[in-house]
Amino acid sequence: MTLIKSISGIRGTIGGGVSENLTPIDAVKFGCAYGVWLKKNSKKNKLKVVIGRDARISGEMIQNFVQNSLISLGIDVCDLGLSTTPTVELMVTELNADGGIIITASHNPSQWNALKLLDSKGEFLDGIAGNEIVSISENDNYTFSDVYNLGTIKKVDNTMQIHINSVLNLNLVNTEEIKKNKLKVVVDGVNSTGGIIVPLLLKQLNIEFEAIHCEPTGHFAHNPEPLKKNLLDLSRKVIEIGADLGIAVDPDVDRLVFICENGEIFGEENTLVACSDYVLSKTPGFTVSNLSSTRALRDVTEKYGQSYFASAVGEVNVVNKMKECNAVIGGEGNGGVIYPESHYGRDAIVGIGLFLSLLVEKRMKVSELLSTYPKYYMVKEKINLSKEINVDNILKNLASKYSDENINEIDGLKIDFKESWVHLRKSNTEPIIRIYSEAMTENEANRLVDQIKNDITEL
Repeated sequence: MTLIKSISGIRGTIGGGVSENLTPIDAVKFGCAYGVWLKKNSKKNKLKVVIGRDARISGEMIQNFVQNSLISLGIDVCDLGLSTTPTVELMVTELNADGGIIITASHNPSQWNALKLLDSKGEFLDGIAGNEIVSISENDNYTFSDVYNLGTIKKVDNTMQIHINSVLNLNLVNTEEIKKNKLKVVVDGVNSTGGIIVPLLLKQLNIEFEAIHCEPTGHFAHNPEPLKKNLLDLSRKVIEIGADLGIAVDPDVDRLVFICENGEIFGEENTLVACSDYVLSKTPGFTVSNLSSTRALRDVTEKYGQSYFASAVGEVNVVNKMKECNAVIGGEGNGGVIYPESHYGRDAIVGIGLFLSLLVEKRMKVSELLSTYPKYYMVKEKINLSKEINVDNILKNLASKYSDENINEIDGLKIDFKESWVHLRKSNTEPIIRIYSEAMTENEANRLVDQIKNDITEL
């Protein structure tokens, strides 16, 4: 089994041995480390942290351990209960809190859970803060509060509704026009909190919908990553009831994928492309995605005479680049939409609002809308290497070999060709190189991966 400590939090499988899996001891240690870090970096006498969880089986257990760790340090807790990642992010600022924790393993299977850590702006911590918390968690040097200075736990209700209200109040979300169109939708909430918040949103938009896998039991009906192979039930149901589209989210509702009316997937890469198309048509400006996301975003951005920028992989890196260039929208090709007018975090509810506004404005079927965007094919593979091989040298030699092309080395190595690209990144936890490629045909994308594999073999 597995326990992974990183700058973004702690992630692991439930059960097993301490420091080998996500056990109660590990949850307490990391919760305490986050609390110590907050106190160290604040001049306030009394701190407050917002905590919510997705619906996975271990969520309440892990949340209780973490909350009690924080109150033992004299930190007050706002308990949102079942929630979503973007809801917690928004509530950090709404409740004037000093930080936030989401108990979720995102798209990982049900045996996994994790602590995602937020700062006082409701944004993910940077690498410096994350590494400091990991270091604190490993030295057990804690000073706990006495009995008269313990923190408190206060349950906060209706936060999903507050989240929805904030989305419906966005200037670009055309609530009235969506209501007039009386759309028919199927929702797959993968048995987590998306099964609560997405139907709640659709009801307020006067949308007829059918829910599948929306009971928040934590027993995921399929692999929770919102990919085509995992959404067959949704595709079939869309066709069966003659729906206008299908909507799928991951367990913590920061990733979003649509299904066309014909049952075909709109594509997680195209979620951000479509939402950006709509935003750029109203508020021209710059866009950002990570290096492993589709080139279609660049194409759509340039169609409006604007500039596209790429960041290293990771939400915090995308957000930093968006702030740097004052982007009007950004995100990741995994279906993550970041719209600064709402907040700097991936948010499927924001994405739904923007996408539906685009759809009713265009008066198109979803498949027709898809056909208006550049058609690219992406391949994602990896190469297993022996531990003795120096991955950095491999990437350096490949950069030299392809020096006539457009080279980007801010995160591994990305080689941009005229009509395609390939991105190579080394893993920090295992001896592999991840290889992503994108081209205008599937054969070309596969050929490019094979070419790079051969290059590596020959180095």
